[in-house]
Amino acid sequence: MSIPKTGSLAGTVTLMRHILRRDRFRLIIWIAVAVFISTATYSAYEGLYPTMESRQGLQSQLGASPSLALMYGPAFDLLNAGGFIAWRVGLYTALVLAIFAILTVVRQTRAEEDAQRAEMLASGVVGRYAMLAAAMAVVVGTIVVAGLLMVAVLIGYGADAVGSIAFAGAAAACGVVFAAVAAVTVQLGSYSRVANGLALAALGLAFVLRGWGDATDHPWASWLSPMGWVSQVRAFAGNRWEVFLLFAGLFVVLVSVAALLVRRRDVGMGLIKPREGRAEAGAALHGVFGLAWRMQRGLLIGWAVAFVAFGVILGSLATAFDELIGDNEQAKQIIERMGGTGQLSVLYVAAILPIIGVIAVLYGVAAMLRTRTEETEGRLEPLLATPVSRWRWLGSHLLMALGGSALLVILGGGTIAVVASATVPDGALGFWEAFQGALIQIPATWLIIAISAALVGVAPRLTGVGWAAAGVALAITWLGAALGLPDAALKISPFENLPRIPGQELTATPLLIIGALVVALLAVAILGLRRRDIGA
Repeated sequence: MSIPKTGSLAGTVTLMRHILRRDRFRLIIWIAVAVFISTATYSAYEGLYPTMESRQGLQSQLGASPSLALMYGPAFDLLNAGGFIAWRVGLYTALVLAIFAILTVVRQTRAEEDAQRAEMLASGVVGRYAMLAAAMAVVVGTIVVAGLLMVAVLIGYGADAVGSIAFAGAAAACGVVFAAVAAVTVQLGSYSRVANGLALAALGLAFVLRGWGDATDHPWASWLSPMGWVSQVRAFAGNRWEVFLLFAGLFVVLVSVAALLVRRRDVGMGLIKPREGRAEAGAALHGVFGLAWRMQRGLLIGWAVAFVAFGVILGSLATAFDELIGDNEQAKQIIERMGGTGQLSVLYVAAILPIIGVIAVLYGVAAMLRTRTEETEGRLEPLLATPVSRWRWLGSHLLMALGGSALLVILGGGTIAVVASATVPDGALGFWEAFQGALIQIPATWLIIAISAALVGVAPRLTGVGWAAAGVALAITWLGAALGLPDAALKISPFENLPRIPGQELTATPLLIIGALVVALLAVAILGLRRRDIGA
C-alpha cells in the first residue's frame, strides 16, 4: 500500500527518510545494545551450569525467591539456556526497547514542535498525521530489525527457533506498545520533557505493577502490565502465543487515541495546559544555576526515587546470596572475579555497587546532553546575549550532571549499605565499608559524563558517542565477568579499574588517575565551547 501524496499522511515517506538520515547512528546503537543484552548471556549458561543437577538446583533456588521475581519476573524453566535468558534478561531487553521507543517518538514529534520546525513543515505539503506516522514507522521498523537480529543470533548459538521468536517477539511487542504510549503523551504534554515524563512514568508504573504481581500472592496484577505480558509469553517454556493478542489490542487502542487527539490540538500546544508561572521569578531562578536546577529537577527527583527503591531490592538480596549460589563453583568464580575474595554476601555487595554507579551514568549523560538540546532548539543564544558567560552556563549543567549522578550513587549505594549491613549475619558487613564501596564509584561515573561534556564542547554533532560510552560501560560491568571477557577488555570500563570494596583494600592510584582524566575532559569541554560557534 502506498502513502498518498496528498491528505493526512502526505509527506510521511519523506519524513521517514529524514529521520533515518538524521538518527541512523542512534538507531544502530540502540539496536546493538538490545541485541547484546538479550543474547550475551546465552553462551555463558553452559559454563555456569554444566550439569543437570546444577540446573535443577538453580530452578529450585531461584524459582522460589520473591526478591528475584520482583527484579526479573517468574522463572518458568531454568533447565535450558533459552529459559534462563528469558528469565534473566527478557524484561530488561523489553525495557531497553521501550525506553528507545519513548525517547525516539517524542524526539521526532513533540521536540520538533518545541523547536518550531514542525510548524514550518506543516505549512508545506505535509499531512496532519505525517510526522507522528513517520516517527512510529521508523521506531517500529527499528524494533523489528532488533528482534530479527536477536532471533538470528540466538539460533546461531543453537537456541530453539520457535522459542527465540517468542523471546524476541515479546520484547519487541513491549517496545512497540510503549511507542504507542509515547504517541499519546506527545499529544498531552505541552513540552517534550512533559511528554517524556508522562511516558516514562507509565513505563515505571508498568514495571512496578508487574513486580508486585510477580513477587506477591497477587499474580493478576502482572496481567495488568505490558511488562508482565513479556514474562507471560513464557518463551522457551511453552511459548504462549495468545499473549501477543494483548499487545496487539493495546497498541491499536493507543494509536487510535493518539490519532483522535492529533486533531484536537494545535501544533506546538498540548492538551494539558502548562501551569502559569508567577509574575516575578523566585530567588531560586535569579541566576543560571537556578535555571539549570529548574530544568533538571523533575528528572533528578524521579531518578532519586527509583534509586532508593532499587537499593532496597538489591540490598535485601545480600543475605540470600549464599543460598542462591550454593555449590556452583563457576558462579563463585565469576563473583570472586567481580569482587575479590571473602564471604559471598560481601562479594555480592562489592559486585553490585559498580552497577549502581554505571546506571547513574545514564542520568548524568542525559542531563549533560540537555545542553545540546538547548543549543539546537535556539534557547541558548538569547541567554548568552545577557551577562551570562558560556562557561557559567555550561558549569550550571555540569553541576546538575555531576552533582546529580553523585547524589544518585549516594542514595542507591547508601540504601544498599543500610539494608545489607543490617541483614547480613554475624556482622560480616559493616555499613561504612559498604558505603565506602559506593562512594568510590563516583569518579568513574564522572569520567563518562565528562566524555559527553567534552563532546558538547568540541564535537557537538558526535554527542551520541556519549551514549555509546555509557552503553559499553554498562555492558562490561553487568555482563563482562559472566561472559569470561579477558581483563584487557574489562578494563575498558572505568568501573573495572576501581578497587572492589568491601573485600579489597582501598588504593588511591586508580582514583587519582580517573580524577585527573575527569579534570582534563572538563577543561576540554569549557575551552571547546568558548572557541566554537553556537549552533554549529
